[in-house]
Amino acid sequence: MNIDELRAKALLLPLEPGCYLMKDRTGEIIYVGKAKALKNRVVSYFRENSSHTEKTRQMVSCVNDFDFIVTASEFEALVLECSLIKHYRPKYNILLMDDKGYHYIHVTDEEFPRIEAVMQKPQDNGLLIGPYMSGFVVRETVEQAGLIFKLPTCNRKFPQDFKKARPCLNFHIKRCMGLCQGKISRGEYQNIIDEAVKYIRGGGTASIDELERQMFEASDALDFERAARLRDQLAAIKRISEKQTVFLGEDRQMDVWGFAENGGLVSCVILKIREGKIADKENFTFDKQGSADEVREEFIYRYYTGREDIPKAVVLDKAAADMEMFAEFLRVQCGHNVQAVVPQRGERKKLMEMAGNNALEQLAHKIKRTGREVAALEELQRLLGMPATPIYIEAYDISNWGETGRVGGMIVFENGRPLKKAYRRFAIRDVVGQDDYGSMREVLRRRFVRYLDGDPGFSRLPDLILLDGGKGHVNAVAPVLEELGIHTALFGMVKDNRHRTRALTTGEGEIALSMTRSAFTMVTAIQDEVHRYAIAYQRMLHKKADMTSKIKEVRGIGDVKLKKFMVKWPTKPKMKAATAQELMDELKINEQTAKDLIAVIAEL
Repeated sequence: MNIDELRAKALLLPLEPGCYLMKDRTGEIIYVGKAKALKNRVVSYFRENSSHTEKTRQMVSCVNDFDFIVTASEFEALVLECSLIKHYRPKYNILLMDDKGYHYIHVTDEEFPRIEAVMQKPQDNGLLIGPYMSGFVVRETVEQAGLIFKLPTCNRKFPQDFKKARPCLNFHIKRCMGLCQGKISRGEYQNIIDEAVKYIRGGGTASIDELERQMFEASDALDFERAARLRDQLAAIKRISEKQTVFLGEDRQMDVWGFAENGGLVSCVILKIREGKIADKENFTFDKQGSADEVREEFIYRYYTGREDIPKAVVLDKAAADMEMFAEFLRVQCGHNVQAVVPQRGERKKLMEMAGNNALEQLAHKIKRTGREVAALEELQRLLGMPATPIYIEAYDISNWGETGRVGGMIVFENGRPLKKAYRRFAIRDVVGQDDYGSMREVLRRRFVRYLDGDPGFSRLPDLILLDGGKGHVNAVAPVLEELGIHTALFGMVKDNRHRTRALTTGEGEIALSMTRSAFTMVTAIQDEVHRYAIAYQRMLHKKADMTSKIKEVRGIGDVKLKKFMVKWPTKPKMKAATAQELMDELKINEQTAKDLIAVIAEL
């Protein structure tokens, strides 16, 4: 079907909730969506001049037909949509890319078993605990169990290597039971392994209760050596539990979500809080398709579709469009009530910030930036109310120094760092006198006219434009951008009376920048850099003007010969390397004039 036929078919749909399934020419389902009113939603895809995202435009260009399913309510449409996406896995719905495979805790199948962290399932008949999404959590758990129960970590084989060598350092610093001495029976060692497995599976609280019971039994039976060993294990568990416990009161089990976004990538971290501790962490990175809010909400619903192991609380870093519907969706999945919250204070908020910081660091690693740089861009997006992270930022400043020193500087920050190859300089040509507003208008007009003319040096539109100046500069430039059809966010950078960046301004009001925020540091760096760049250009022109005026003082050198001279020898080193004969031949001057010119050049 062509676009007109698809639109005509969509106009026949009912104004009822349901799901729609977009198909390509082969009949494959390439997108599944839900709607409160099927007709309105599906028709919107096939309207002319619709302001679709790039993802939507690509999808619509592939659509050859569509199907639909009417439901009794919007909530039923939501549940059905999640089920259909899970079943068909359409390519234009979010594709998740888990950074890591599954991890396991493996208890080896041998006479004296070892506990180890593994990535793949071993082939033996040993005990396998997992899977876990986080390799870090698995390694930490294995290490803790080894410290608490003093398990051997060496490469010796038991019982073959009993008494073949002296105990290693770990035994002497009380981090290993010294199995290599051959003094611990197989049965006793197996009991220790069993206790370690109980600790791994049940956490600190369950292990403490059981070990206390065993310790008192050993003491009553006058087995003081075993009682002492159990006492040491209890102390080790309590020390580790104190380091790990998150003080949540009765909030012992929850999923805590954190997101970070940069350009075309979204990073997500889910902290799994179980028994009041961080029991696991899941990482996801995927391409951003649509707005940040759409991506966030779609992914959260996909993640919980078909899951039954949902805790009683889900902590989000930003509210879903309908929190009540989201909570009801979770209840349907797992069969019990789930509290969905966006915390404003307390321990839950601290955990939410921890998840967000983890997502930032994960994303920073992906794009080879620091977490601070990614955080600054996200913070700037929130402060300015922008729909997406400002990856490509242009900043402008005007510098005046007489008629020869009126210049404009343009610098670029990409992903939080200077992109010096994109810097540009402008000599003010049309504005008369020291008119900062007029000069700024001229610079911005010339920059974006060259963009519209297809100049490769100005081919990229910025996500954000920053002007070194207050609301007067913004009000002066805004009509120019409007006239040229440039709809980029525009703000001025305002300094306080100590010349420190204090706020960003629109044409009407100001947005204060706290000195403790990452965005403050980045905007300050941008403002300082654009000011430095404009001043450097101005000084260069001033020196050049001073140099040309001295050269023109030489008898026999007028404007025409000066221009030829500057074209042939544009820099001081080249000027000073010129011989008298070269000057005479190129400029058509006599020997005396050439000698006078060389003397002036030597003094420059």
